[in-house]
Amino acid sequence: MTRLRLGRAPAGPLERSSARRPARLLGATATAAVLALTASGCVTVHGESALLPPATPAEAAQALADFTAAYNRADKTYDPAQDADRVTGPLGEINQAGLRARAVTSPGGNANHRPLALTDARFTLPRKAGWPRWFLADTDPNLDTDGGPGDQRWLLVFVRNGPQQLWEAAHLVILGPSQVPEFAEEEGYAVPVAADTDALAVAPKDLGTAYVSYLKDGRPGPFAAGPHTTTWREQRQKTAKRPGLATQFLDRVTDQGDFAPFGLRTKDGDAFVFFSTRFFERQTAAPGYRPKVDPEIKALMTGDVKNTVTKEWVSDQVALVRPAGTDRDAVTVKARLQGVVGAQGS
Repeated sequence: MTRLRLGRAPAGPLERSSARRPARLLGATATAAVLALTASGCVTVHGESALLPPATPAEAAQALADFTAAYNRADKTYDPAQDADRVTGPLGEINQAGLRARAVTSPGGNANHRPLALTDARFTLPRKAGWPRWFLADTDPNLDTDGGPGDQRWLLVFVRNGPQQLWEAAHLVILGPSQVPEFAEEEGYAVPVAADTDALAVAPKDLGTAYVSYLKDGRPGPFAAGPHTTTWREQRQKTAKRPGLATQFLDRVTDQGDFAPFGLRTKDGDAFVFFSTRFFERQTAAPGYRPKVDPEIKALMTGDVKNTVTKEWVSDQVALVRPAGTDRDAVTVKARLQGVVGAQGS
């Protein structure tokens, strides 16, 4: 699991590997980011029935460059307005809440700001009809250790809901280089997976519901064992048993608007699906005690802490989903990034 530290860069990799893979579909280097947007990204087709790529490689590179510049301005000043129009969905909610909290705890800005650079960008462009349109940017951050066990790839999903709107980053997950799959293509473009497809063991639109159900009861089913399933449940159970502090978790599906799942078909016939959920962590102290509250959590808090704190989290996941007919271990959650977006004292 990667926890996004309240508006700052995630602190560490999930699973790391030094293995490299060849550049894939529509690869582009960061030098392409200086290219100007062309008119092709603003084509409107009557009936929205034509299959169109979401952007050219140059437009995708420009969207990545715009996001990175806005992210750096916001991280340096802790001003949410600096990147509010470049983030959305689960990443946007985590990012904006984190910046609001840091603006309270460090009103002078980020004295330790280190500019983020996302290079070796490889863009996966799925062709589809209508809006929203979206694409995947697979990038190499400058905050990791290249070529070793700490090597990372940052995967960002950019979404755009109309020809006059800006590209915004909706999802961010972190993987080792060898964990990013090869994507299928048709006529030179990536193949999106329909949200309601019956070709997968779990349709993307049902993935959040299935994950929330699994985290609640842990019943055997489609989810393979791993750090974001069995281990995550075990960690919660241990937390719930701490002496003097009762902790409860409540998960909710988050799949509307820019929180909707996005999936790509892989060359192996699986699907690589980004989806998000929301959960509440309620901590109740024993009589006569109060739960300890981190200053950054307190900055987001409403109400007064007497003996209970309820933290609201947004969790961003990517999973590899196998074809229909796979009954067990059909879904492997590959990465999870989460952040606190609100808190309530009582």
